[in-house]
Amino acid sequence: MQARRNRVQEHVKLVGILWLALSAFNALGGIAAFIVANTLFMRSNMPSFLHPLISVVGILICAKSALGFLAGWGLLQREQWARTLSLVLAFISLFNVPFGTAVGVYTMWVLLPGESEQEYESLVADRAAA
Repeated sequence: MQARRNRVQEHVKLVGILWLALSAFNALGGIAAFIVANTLFMRSNMPSFLHPLISVVGILICAKSALGFLAGWGLLQREQWARTLSLVLAFISLFNVPFGTAVGVYTMWVLLPGESEQEYESLVADRAAA
């Protein structure tokens, strides 16, 4: 039982690290989109809808990145809400091929089964008791 718990703990730690790494790349992409929208698409010869569209897309990518950082940190700290946030982000990230899909599938594989929920809850309880 202790060996299984250690494996779950290692997988949860790896999922947290992967969310931090993926969120760093997403943040770079969101910032780049916002910069491009506010430099290249501000010109008068570009269609007028591109500037606000790409600005909003950049902001949404940065918001998703911030939530990913929060999920990764929460998993590493064994916060109770982090499992739910990570699963929601995992479903959203399935559309972000190939890296988001990989992290999303791995997150669901680690955190979605009922046994994993019980193991994670016991990790949270152990952290609270310490």
